[in-house]
Amino acid sequence: MQQSPRDGREGDVLAVVSQSGPTVSFFDVVSDRHLGDVRVPAEPHELCFDATRRLLWCTLTYRSGYYHANGGRRTEVAVIDPDARRIVELVDLAPEHGPHGLALDPARGRLYVSVEGKDDRPGGVVVVDTETRRPVGRIDTDAPGPHWFAIDPAGRTGCATNKEAPFVSIVDLERDTLTARAEVPGSEGLAVSADGAHAFVAAPYADFSGVTGERPATGIRVVDTRTASVVGTLPTEDVVLPVHLTSTGRLLAGEVRVAPDPASRLGRQAPGRLTVFHAGTRERLGHVEVGLFPLTIASSPDGRLAYVACVVSSTVDIVDLETLERLARLDIAKLGEPGAHGLAYLPRRA
Repeated sequence: MQQSPRDGREGDVLAVVSQSGPTVSFFDVVSDRHLGDVRVPAEPHELCFDATRRLLWCTLTYRSGYYHANGGRRTEVAVIDPDARRIVELVDLAPEHGPHGLALDPARGRLYVSVEGKDDRPGGVVVVDTETRRPVGRIDTDAPGPHWFAIDPAGRTGCATNKEAPFVSIVDLERDTLTARAEVPGSEGLAVSADGAHAFVAAPYADFSGVTGERPATGIRVVDTRTASVVGTLPTEDVVLPVHLTSTGRLLAGEVRVAPDPASRLGRQAPGRLTVFHAGTRERLGHVEVGLFPLTIASSPDGRLAYVACVVSSTVDIVDLETLERLARLDIAKLGEPGAHGLAYLPRRA
């Protein structure tokens, strides 16, 4: 009998943010059964799982709305016990605000949280000690709104993408300082290669306002983090927001397919696309259709399964990355929880 890609995952859980719920929902990864929810303050965005302490971190970014159209910025990160399904603590980063991107260095016990700038300082990355759950530092990124942040597995190099600023901020995590700026025409999601030598950056910045005029070609810029230069581009048909690198070296890009609509800042949506590349050879391996407006991508630890959260349809597509077939779709909206966003794969307790 052929083995299912879900075999051997009993006890593993997928956590999904409902941005407008506002909740974090939990699902059995084998059966897709809804296990329960944790209600959080508005408005949750991203998730990061600390397997060492078995805690789930969740950024609370705005009081309502989204980037460029929000009802005020929040200052907290929620710490959740995923097994008891309760909030352990709300960590207040004030005076920092607009926390969004999360990256974990488990070896050093550090969590990196991107925050938006204010009149008196640029955006940056707050360093949080995961044992004390308190901020212990800040790294300026020289841009007003670093929205996504990623680090290499060794915890030496970090990169922040900047929606409006025409560069990616490259930081030295051993010295906690900005070291370079790579010229990229406004950027969205990103991933850093296993050796830290390259960052894969979605560009240009997603603009669905219908403004006409020449815009840079859509795709993923390959940035050499040592020279802070763009050394290649992986072309895509449509604008990309989330980028994710699996443990097996597959580079996943969430393409948003949209037409300008004067009645909506987010435009008129069509089904999105998960496009898969080989990170090493940069070969395009294929694609599969997903829900409306893919915004976050996660994968199983073995790199076999991809999870694509689509915020407008409030769905999560589960994709077999070997066959590029969609196995299932979690309909978060049916739970009464609109706006699927952050994702985290939680292996069962050892």
